[in-house]
Amino acid sequence: MNMILSRLSVLGEADPLQYPGPAWSPYVVGALIGVLSMFTFYISNKPLGASTAYARISGMLGDLFTPKHTRSLKYFQDNPPRPGWELMLVFGVIIGSFFAAWSGGEFTGQLLPAMWVERFGADSNLLRISVALAGGMLMAFGARMAGGCTSGHGISGTLQLGIGSWIAAICFFVGGIITAMLMFGL
Repeated sequence: MNMILSRLSVLGEADPLQYPGPAWSPYVVGALIGVLSMFTFYISNKPLGASTAYARISGMLGDLFTPKHTRSLKYFQDNPPRPGWELMLVFGVIIGSFFAAWSGGEFTGQLLPAMWVERFGADSNLLRISVALAGGMLMAFGARMAGGCTSGHGISGTLQLGIGSWIAAICFFVGGIITAMLMFGL
């Protein structure tokens, strides 16, 4: 950990715990997510999670294009495909992320980040969109296979002291650290 912190200070971060400028503090955001999770348990008696929303969207699309087949699937017999609070949570996350980027002075309106342009060129919009969609589909598939996503396991599951959720959360962090080290050469 000291190696990572010292590398961050070399990269220009004098103190990694200070967040100068308009960006939202991750400590405040983390506390707000904890409050949201508490209210979610209190109001709906369900844990906070988003991966169910993707199953609901799949079911609604299936109901639109192939209703007979969709209604024959056991999952959708037990969980009819209709908008639920999880879907509203996903829309809220999207809207909230735009608000946070705008109010934090981090909204760039750019499709391609500088790191992407450096590696793949300025004319790689279609590649960027394709990679983002493929990554999102793999994440959704993995979340459904794992029985929860980063919010389901990482927030709600760890708050409930679920062993599987703690293992998943540790794996999220290990994967994030390895990815950051590969991307930034730490």
